[in-house]
Amino acid sequence: MPGFSSFRFFPSIGSTNDEALAWAATGAKDLSLVVADAQTAGRGRMGRSWFTPPDSALAFSLIIRPKGVEREFIGRFSGLGALALVAALKKYGIAAQIKWPNDVLINRRKTAGILVETVWMGAEVDSVVLGMGVNVTPESVPPPEGLNFPATCLHSEGPKAPPRFDLLKTLLTELISLRATLASDGFLQAWDESLAFRGETVHVWEGETQPLVGQILGLETDGSLRVSTSSAQTRVIRFGEVHLRPV
Repeated sequence: MPGFSSFRFFPSIGSTNDEALAWAATGAKDLSLVVADAQTAGRGRMGRSWFTPPDSALAFSLIIRPKGVEREFIGRFSGLGALALVAALKKYGIAAQIKWPNDVLINRRKTAGILVETVWMGAEVDSVVLGMGVNVTPESVPPPEGLNFPATCLHSEGPKAPPRFDLLKTLLTELISLRATLASDGFLQAWDESLAFRGETVHVWEGETQPLVGQILGLETDGSLRVSTSSAQTRVIRFGEVHLRPV
């Protein structure tokens, strides 16, 4: 695939992120890619399992070696993956939005999740592994008892839904293009404008605390979320053990 250093494909694997992390630790170059047809131990944020049966979903992890000013904007890499998918889907006539911090929605239903894991060497970022799972066919959608948010797939939402690996090529092309703008105000604006539930009342949980109730205002420069509370105060929600739901 043009622009990519190395490529590994697995018919089945535990987790593409785990493979990419191990590969990064042994010197994988920037833009090394792990793709799997199926995952047996796929995972999302906060240790949640990610459902990836064979022949149904897109599952990949991209190793990125941040350079230059990118090191100052590590919090934007989740937005990079989400924006790349939104842009790619738009080319197929499918409108999508980003549920902060790491999901992509179509018609307010979860279609993709992003897991970004950062490897540090002392105080310096060594690598970023950007993992993504995209529900493509109905078989990729978990059963209702396995859901913590309404879910859907591309084939259910768009008559022009692309084959999985056509989508991967388009998505990665968009990602490389957007990466060049990562530190810019334009990148932040595009991410901000793609937010789901903007202006709506939402619940935001941070860890095991009681949820914060407020309206989404937008993003901070590092990608953190600004929320206006009922007392007209502005709260900034940082990345971490956070999940968000509309009221």
